[in-house]
Amino acid sequence: MLLTRWFTVLALVLSVSAQAGESVLDRAPERPYDIVIESGYLNVGVYRDFPPYSYEKEGEAVGVDIDIGKRIAEELEVEFRVHWITPDETLEDDLRNNIWKGHYLAKRRIADVMLRVPYDKQYAYMRDSTGEVINDQVVMFGPYQQERWQIAYDPGDIDSVGTLAVFQYHPIGVEIDTLPATYLTSAFGGRLRDNTHHFSSVRQAFRAMADGDVSAVMGMRAEIDHELGAHAGQGFAAAENGFPGMGKQAWDVGMAVKHTHRQLGYAIEAIVDRMVREGEMADIFERHGLRYGMPAFYEEILGVGDEEP
Repeated sequence: MLLTRWFTVLALVLSVSAQAGESVLDRAPERPYDIVIESGYLNVGVYRDFPPYSYEKEGEAVGVDIDIGKRIAEELEVEFRVHWITPDETLEDDLRNNIWKGHYLAKRRIADVMLRVPYDKQYAYMRDSTGEVINDQVVMFGPYQQERWQIAYDPGDIDSVGTLAVFQYHPIGVEIDTLPATYLTSAFGGRLRDNTHHFSSVRQAFRAMADGDVSAVMGMRAEIDHELGAHAGQGFAAAENGFPGMGKQAWDVGMAVKHTHRQLGYAIEAIVDRMVREGEMADIFERHGLRYGMPAFYEEILGVGDEEP
């Protein structure tokens, strides 16, 4: 009887220990500043297949965000390691899966820092229906670029794009499930809806314009600039129109770390701040054939802004 009880207690202890061990192994690793430096590498989270920001070319990671990540790692004197992010349904999902908790299928696979995160105080402190801060597990910091919407068009089909009203008569391509797709299908009382064609990416929309299926493409300016460079021989041009009634037409892009890794965030923020102030960030964009928009965060500090349309 006594032996039976002893085995029962032992089994319970082993069970609890096993469960505790599994829970530790099933958690995202803690990699604060000291551990990152000691480990000798930095996991930089960037979106997969997202030119010109981050994508693979001949098996090598390339793009603006790849170059920025490499410079950050270089300044920290550690190895750069790319952490590819496949976008989920929302940004909150991406932050959870890649920064603070890990995906339920691979919780040990985590980024130390994630790039291309909107730098927006309202979004950072957004609350759910119960009043809880939605993004309380992450810290968003380090604005390094201002992004905006842009249209490119084929001058062989359209003389100019002074107003969106021209797309009542000419087809325009957009990436599906994006703000431009929603905007163009609802603007002007829906009169542009039938001429708004949806594609899986801006790249696909440009291919359609090259084939003569659409006369213009709308997307993020860096994506548009990248595709204009890729189709340089076809005479496509960037439009100079605005987007009335669209709301937010330009926004700052920054980074994010887990809220318990603020020291790492401070170190990275100092590197990025210097890159922006000294022009190195603009040089990276220029090397990729892109116009650079300095974040609005720096407008008052440095007395400059992004004046281009």
